Amino acid sequence: MKRGRSGSKSSARPPTSRVKKPGLREPAPRAKAAPRAKAAPREQKTSVAAENARLKILLEAARLQQQASAEILRAIAEAGGDVARPLQQIAETMARLFAAPSVSVQLAEGREFTQEYRVGSIAQRIGSAYPRSNIKVGGRNLPGTVVAENRQIHIPDLDHLDPSMADFPGLPHARAGGARVVCGTPLRREGRAIGALIVFRDQLLPFTDEELALLQSVADQAVIAIENARLFNEKRDALARQTATSDILRVISQSPTDAQPVFDVIAQTAIRLLGCHRAFIQRCDDECFWTVTWWGAEGRLPLANTPRVKIDPAANFPSRAIVQKETVHLPDWSLLELPPHERMIRDRLGLQTALFMPLLRDNKCIGLLSVAGTRPNMFGENEIALAESFRDQALIAIENVRLFDEVQSKAGDLAEALQQQTATADVLKVISRSAFDLQTVLETLTHSAVELSGTSNGAIFLRDGDVFRYRASSRGDSNPVWLKWLEDHPQRAGRNTATARAIATGKVAAVADVLADPEVDLPATPLAGIRAALSVPLLRDGKVEGVMTLTRQVPGPFTDRQIDLVQTFADQAVIAIENARLLDEIQAKTRDLSEALTYQTGSANILNVIASSPTDVAPVLKAIVENACELCEADDAIVYLSDGQYLRFSAHHGPLEFNVEKWPIDRASAAGRAFVDRESVHIHDVLSKQGEQVPAGQLAARRIGVRTMLSVPLLRKGESIGTIVLRRTQVHPFSGKQIALLKTFADQAVIALGNVRLFEQVQAKTRELEHSLEDLRTAQDRLVQTEKLASLGQLTAGIAHEIKNPLNFVNNFSALSLDLTDELKDLLAKAELAEELRKDIDELTELLKDNLAKVVRHGKRADSIVKNMLLHSREGSGDHRPADINALVDESLNLAYHGARAENAAFQVTLQRDFDPVAGLVEVFPQEITRVLLNLISNGFYAVSKRKAAPSEAADFKPLVTATTRARGDQVEIRIRDNGTGIPPEAREKIFNPFFTTKPAGEGTGLGLSMSHDIIVKQHGGSIAVETEPGEFTEFIVTLRRKSAAQKLPGEAR
Repeated sequence: MKRGRSGSKSSARPPTSRVKKPGLREPAPRAKAAPRAKAAPREQKTSVAAENARLKILLEAARLQQQASAEILRAIAEAGGDVARPLQQIAETMARLFAAPSVSVQLAEGREFTQEYRVGSIAQRIGSAYPRSNIKVGGRNLPGTVVAENRQIHIPDLDHLDPSMADFPGLPHARAGGARVVCGTPLRREGRAIGALIVFRDQLLPFTDEELALLQSVADQAVIAIENARLFNEKRDALARQTATSDILRVISQSPTDAQPVFDVIAQTAIRLLGCHRAFIQRCDDECFWTVTWWGAEGRLPLANTPRVKIDPAANFPSRAIVQKETVHLPDWSLLELPPHERMIRDRLGLQTALFMPLLRDNKCIGLLSVAGTRPNMFGENEIALAESFRDQALIAIENVRLFDEVQSKAGDLAEALQQQTATADVLKVISRSAFDLQTVLETLTHSAVELSGTSNGAIFLRDGDVFRYRASSRGDSNPVWLKWLEDHPQRAGRNTATARAIATGKVAAVADVLADPEVDLPATPLAGIRAALSVPLLRDGKVEGVMTLTRQVPGPFTDRQIDLVQTFADQAVIAIENARLLDEIQAKTRDLSEALTYQTGSANILNVIASSPTDVAPVLKAIVENACELCEADDAIVYLSDGQYLRFSAHHGPLEFNVEKWPIDRASAAGRAFVDRESVHIHDVLSKQGEQVPAGQLAARRIGVRTMLSVPLLRKGESIGTIVLRRTQVHPFSGKQIALLKTFADQAVIALGNVRLFEQVQAKTRELEHSLEDLRTAQDRLVQTEKLASLGQLTAGIAHEIKNPLNFVNNFSALSLDLTDELKDLLAKAELAEELRKDIDELTELLKDNLAKVVRHGKRADSIVKNMLLHSREGSGDHRPADINALVDESLNLAYHGARAENAAFQVTLQRDFDPVAGLVEVFPQEITRVLLNLISNGFYAVSKRKAAPSEAADFKPLVTATTRARGDQVEIRIRDNGTGIPPEAREKIFNPFFTTKPAGEGTGLGLSMSHDIIVKQHGGSIAVETEPGEFTEFIVTLRRKSAAQKLPGEAR
């Protein structure tokens, strides 16, 4: 390793103070300074003057470099989409900064160099003698090699070329122009070379490493300029395309009946954005195509006498696109054998490239959008994509016009049906006003059907099992005899009437003359004067649910319009019937939902009480009996809880007498029977034979006047812990829903009891943990008060007995509490609860579990603290003797660095040493001072690692730890500084306190700095201080006396 000013080992990285500036030479290194006592005054003045001159030169070079960088960045900022300006500025700045008479910047695409910027006669001479077209990427030339190999090439002397470059054709021209040194630097974008920066010097002055690095930095700035220009141009082009698309869409929206304006604006926009010479839109049929708009750079071109061209792929290019139904791109006509049509166009217009895009509708070509240019290879991927978007917009315009024409043609048909729809709408309006009155709806339908169809009378029959009964008539009670006959004679499937035929077939049945039809047998026909009948079935899911029958008093067939009209009203009748059926179902479900909502509300109220009373079960049981009494319609409700021998009264609500405080746990009562059998007991009539199953309960019920009883057990993990009993004074059995609701209340009671039990257990464990924690704090205070770390070895046995046992207690009971929480969670999972309530309970149990987990974690942390206290106990401090303080600091740096690398191979940090050569010897305990230094340096390593790992930290952050020694008369000063996270102000005053640490739990014990303070202050009579800035640095300053009395820390070996 290299050595710094003091002769100590330096970092592997080059010191920042020795960076050479471009274009300048650093003065020769000064001879090593003699000891101060022997230096002559004149030599000192000379050395100071030389140093000042050297610093002045370096300062001026740095200023020039910063000025050049600012000029380049200004050019980049002002360039917009023009890449030439910043690259020309870079070339001129490089010529000035590096004292170079000539500079060139060359950009490549593929194997070709497409752009170049030259400054100075040498670059111009090479450009004239060796044109850009001859320079290829990967060829035998300097720029091509720099780009192909993506590396910097430095030729320190053109008179002594490397044999591998001897045949580069541009170098002899450069030498002939006066160049002596040349350097080529790649311009990289995303790690790939896209160009080269070539700098020529006319003096034999090779580039230094620092200058080469600066050249690469300038090359990176050039890439920024190129990328800025590219992005600017892309955004500008995208904006132009979006504007053009917007213009086209606006024309489409303004011209829904005529596609020609859209064709014109599309062709005009294609000329402007694609930069092409001609744009065509052509329409086609199965045989020919013809041009509908034709535009050039000068504007719209006339279409007079434009012929229709026959579709023939062998004769012209448009036909190929029409037949192939895909885009045809011909980038260079000079490479093709042109058909006669294209030869004519080429000779007439000078076209050399073309793009033909078919307009497809339902996979049929209806036209073309064609663009052509006078320069080969004009259309790249972006241009083709843009042209295809224009093609799609032309197709939209054509479709709009077609759809508009179709709509217009259908408008006449719709007008004809409007009258009938209006009449139907009037009927539906009436129906909507009586949507829930089926009778009114059916009567309105039959009346409207009769009126609009021109018939005399109408009736509706609805299914009732296998028969169809009369339900509504269009004439009300105008013919009561006829209506009475209909009511008394339900219709069946058959052939004797039109209604019977519609029932049998499920199809429309029409009888033109009932007197002429031999199958018709309707004795009541004279009553209604019927001569013709039309019956339409009311179908739902293919099944006949009813029949609408219309009759006339004159014979004759029914027209299709009449049949369709009646069919419409029949469909509306089916809808009305279905609406009525659905309404009945909805009302029934509404009643069920209302009842369920009431039950859910009751359960929610109980859960709210459970949540608000985790330590007292009495309010919960009170809420349960109140809600059970109300929602289950009981006269009273009682909760009994088991004490192991009896079921004891716990809660009651209701007016009935209650004088039994406990029941034996047996099957003689309803409560005891439910408890023993672990299932519900429902006695419909206690005074009946069923009541004899619970003789004790029957006796009490007879005395009070109870007739119906329901008892549900409270089950926890399948075992009974109590019961809920409901009673009624009348024989009125409870419904299944009420029984299910009571079981839900029972589950909630179990939850409440479990919560209280768990809460009490947690409280007890918490008190035990608090006591254990207080014991730990007491032991900790005793440890600090007993001369801090000096007597750690003597206290180890006491720690094991006084702290380890409480910690085990903490950890064991915390784990047990976690298990109890899981039991609670299992119990809750069995309860039937609303989703929102279950979410609240799950959140409560998870919070309880998380708190217990935190107790476990902190118990383990306390255990870690004890282990670290044992680890830091020590036996002695070694010999008290003079030691070289620079050597101690240097050795500590090396030990700490290699130790950190051994622990983490990826660890990186820059170590800087600034040792005072006259720091000399200091009387110390070397082992103890080394321990302090290792502690401070390790803390520095930790701080810089944390800052580097922070998400908000810049990517270029470089960890740095600096060690400095200074002679201060009869004292020596040691400074350990890092550029890490710093120490917060609130922690600075407590930083040397025992057991105080800024590190996360498990990463520090708070003993290191406290031990270091005792070693420096108490053992050596020195001082230790800290300076810090959060987020910037931390620096520890240790001051030691050169001669110090050999002191022992209390408790050390004597």
